Amino acid sequence: MKSITKLGAVSALSLIIGASAAFAENIKIAFIDPLSGPFASTGTNGLHQFEFAADYMVNEKGGLLDGQKMEIVAFDNKISPKESLIQLQVAIDQGIRYIAQGNSSGVANALTEAIDKHNKRNPDTRVLFLNYAAVDPALTNDKCNFWHFRFDANADIKMDALTDVIAKDESIKKVYLIGQDYSFGKAVAAAANDMLGKKRPDIEIVGDELHPIGKVKDFTPYARKIVSSGADAVITGNWGADMLGLGKAIIDNGFTGPIYTYYAAGSGITGAFGESGKGKIRLISQGGINPIATEEARATYEAFKVKYPEGNIDQSRIFNVIGMLAEAITEAGTATDVVAVASKLENMEYESMWGGKVFMRPQDHQLIQDMNVGVHTNENIDFDYDNSGFGVFTESTVKMASMDIPTTCEMKRP
Repeated sequence: MKSITKLGAVSALSLIIGASAAFAENIKIAFIDPLSGPFASTGTNGLHQFEFAADYMVNEKGGLLDGQKMEIVAFDNKISPKESLIQLQVAIDQGIRYIAQGNSSGVANALTEAIDKHNKRNPDTRVLFLNYAAVDPALTNDKCNFWHFRFDANADIKMDALTDVIAKDESIKKVYLIGQDYSFGKAVAAAANDMLGKKRPDIEIVGDELHPIGKVKDFTPYARKIVSSGADAVITGNWGADMLGLGKAIIDNGFTGPIYTYYAAGSGITGAFGESGKGKIRLISQGGINPIATEEARATYEAFKVKYPEGNIDQSRIFNVIGMLAEAITEAGTATDVVAVASKLENMEYESMWGGKVFMRPQDHQLIQDMNVGVHTNENIDFDYDNSGFGVFTESTVKMASMDIPTTCEMKRP
């Protein structure tokens, strides 16, 4: 009788544990980015990559901790810092402890400041900011804080790699700089001026201007100025509709030199450029797609295309966000104590399926990784973008780019 009672108690306990695991609350990530307006395609494609990465890398493998699933909760910020702060508060009120955002450094600056203030005032509901694409250098320099982690290379790191390539091209004597008029666009221009001046002082900057973000309908006047300047190359940090509009106008007005970009791929941009951009559009990015870096990456991309036939993995760093966060939560043994999770994230070395090891630098929470410079082409493409036959083929790689780049961050830990 005694053994039967014990057996019954064990069975009951197993049922309780099983039920608690089954009903464990999801680990939610608030995705705060544009899902409407001129940059909706960029935001929507990013959302799909987050959703797929969470399912493919975590949920389909049994989840985390006690079987908890990772859930992406979408919030449309309409690319507005003010709207982003409203959505941040909604997410916090819903009990969400992880915030993902990337489109617009103006938004990221507003979010990181608000999150820092919230966490100081509300230690029981602290949140982490997973920045996957906002690359204003200030975010991991003077405006750094413990709660912010950047998984993309910042604008200075990208420009350092780009200008290494440009400096080796003796045919480039004149460069035109153009970008969106906000913190990121200004950072790109400042870095280009500084780094070209040091690496190739003979190069003349024949144009340096900013335009309103998301408001220019016709870039022809800008394109004509670029062509008439006699520039041999163009550098722009434009993204979304502004990248497509500017690039098309430059090419349509007869410019034949290289156009060095940060975000001229995917989200309809590659398909729209098509043959016209071949050999002209060049892109600084991370993650090996063409050629594909690993067989794991190949299987991942093929599975993504089954779920999203019209989509692209054009931001492979999103998969690093999910993989590193999952690893940090597992090592911390908790998803609710974000201080413990953050402590595991910083200083983390992570083997990325997209090629090579990445490292979350603890002094400023800037991810250090390989940077690739590729060309828009339809040759030697493993995976195209926009089902267009065109993609970005890697021409050169800078290993662990700017590992020792200085930072002015003075990290204050809780």
